[in-house]
Amino acid sequence: MSCKQKFCKGLLRMMGWKMEGNVIPDKQCIILGAPHTTIWDFIVSYLFYATLGGKAYCMIKSTFFFPPLGWILKGMGGIPVTQNNRAVFVRQIIKAFKEHPQLQLAIAPEGTRSRNDHWKTGFHLIAKTVNVPVYLGFFDWGTKTVGVGPKLELTDDAKADLKRARQWYKDRGVVGKYPEKFSTGTDLE
Repeated sequence: MSCKQKFCKGLLRMMGWKMEGNVIPDKQCIILGAPHTTIWDFIVSYLFYATLGGKAYCMIKSTFFFPPLGWILKGMGGIPVTQNNRAVFVRQIIKAFKEHPQLQLAIAPEGTRSRNDHWKTGFHLIAKTVNVPVYLGFFDWGTKTVGVGPKLELTDDAKADLKRARQWYKDRGVVGKYPEKFSTGTDLE
């Protein structure tokens, strides 16, 4: 275990977190991250994956990439994107997969840290377009467990696949740092 891994593991333990799962074996994949109710989810998941020796990336609004915060975010796997237009955002992610042969990308299907009963299916379009698998990642503030769950087998029905993913989170009983901001309802976008 490297010094970085030991450091990240120590921080997670000091914060009271347990880990579940391993580094995903696929060089390219999408990792759904839920429930996403606070920026701390990014930090906890970064520490988890770094402890395992992995490096996951995530898309972050380009407006956050100013010195010195931008340098830190890039070092932690942040990729600056413009989120004004959903179609442009999806194209930016598809382009990133085509340009990076090793890209494990974390995406919050809720699309926001605020409560959202309408989860996004953009990850499905991206995964099908670039032919990458999707895994279910989680940060459960109720049990203080962070991890990677099973692979979500995709079909051609994005809404049905998203419904199965949401059911997995519901059955697992994951809780966000701010529980009122997390919904596993059935409305899909």
